[in-house]
Amino acid sequence: MTDHAIHNEQDKSKALSSYPKIAIIGGGLSGLFTAILLERKFAQHQYQNQHSDLQITVFEKSRGVGRLATRYRSDSVTGKNWQWSFGAQFFTAKTDSFQQFIAPWLDSGLLQPWCAQVVNLSITNKSGQQPHIEPKEQWGTEQARYVSTPKMTSWGRTLADQLQQTKIQFQTRVAPLAQYANPQTGRPTELFDDNGESLGLFDWVICTAPNVQTAELMADSGFTEQAKIMQPKMRACYTLMLGWDEESKLPASLKSSSKRQDLKLWDVAHLQDSILAKIFVEHHKPNHKGLLPSVTIHADNDWSEQQVDQNIDEVTARLLAEAKEALSWTEQTAPSQIDCHRWRYAATSMALNDKDDEQPLGLLVDNEQQWIVSGDWCGRGNIESCYQMAEEVVEVIAATLEV
Repeated sequence: MTDHAIHNEQDKSKALSSYPKIAIIGGGLSGLFTAILLERKFAQHQYQNQHSDLQITVFEKSRGVGRLATRYRSDSVTGKNWQWSFGAQFFTAKTDSFQQFIAPWLDSGLLQPWCAQVVNLSITNKSGQQPHIEPKEQWGTEQARYVSTPKMTSWGRTLADQLQQTKIQFQTRVAPLAQYANPQTGRPTELFDDNGESLGLFDWVICTAPNVQTAELMADSGFTEQAKIMQPKMRACYTLMLGWDEESKLPASLKSSSKRQDLKLWDVAHLQDSILAKIFVEHHKPNHKGLLPSVTIHADNDWSEQQVDQNIDEVTARLLAEAKEALSWTEQTAPSQIDCHRWRYAATSMALNDKDDEQPLGLLVDNEQQWIVSGDWCGRGNIESCYQMAEEVVEVIAATLEV
């Protein structure tokens, strides 16, 4: 393979003299939050005036950003859509800084609180019998769960559109950093794509990919925190997506009960003793009333991990059979739309014996090479963790540049 490394030391020094160049590997929310907070930091504090031309490049292997995955299908007759948030269903904002960060999008209505009616659902032993449903809680606004409207992907796209000094390079796979030969303190890192073509020189490289992919990117690179990358355990999740042609065709379990005054039309169900974990009714979400009936079901993470390499059709059939028992549909009330997605890296834990003692890994920083490993899995595996890790990244870089 041709050596594309830049050997001209004068060019390397010149690359650092006028502005910091930062590479972010991964265009999920961790990457987008990091880019936004870096832009804001440098806008507030221009570093000796010569660093006002901050340059950030986000390398994303797919065609889109944000990773708040949404899938939809259109009905050819009515033109209406079924829609499933088959990744994160919602997020919380518990810290003051994250609450302040999301405030503009709450004001605009892009983000909205979801005051869902939550129930516990137990599958009965007798086939065809209605599941046992008991009220669990009503989500309120004190500790709100937020959704992006009209799709969960809408927020990520809006975040990307607001970036001013950041270029997003789609469908680009960054090669392992070991390909960068003889790293030296204070020298920029040259990144390459998987075809061996140079992607440029960067003062800082921030990797926000899942830890398994990050470990591969950093393998044999001399990254000082390499041994810690695989400490968190990332478990799989299968997501089943169901749709009905109209609300009148929904099974009774998805309708309100006239016999139970305490059991309102529910939005979220937690399942007990099942390979299914949670059921979400998509068309009950804010600004989703125009959807055709759509239901998303997340399988149990432990069960999903055990089946992660199984044939997807076989897994779908197993999940569908369990969903039929859970929702108790008949031939007349069966879903017309069925889809399934496999997430290999969905849930994060530190794999300790006592889960109450689990502590987040935290940011991994190689100060000499100026490489940072970040992502939600470095925190508690949720969207707020993406933001918290982004804050820490900015602190590290700003401290180095005295911004």
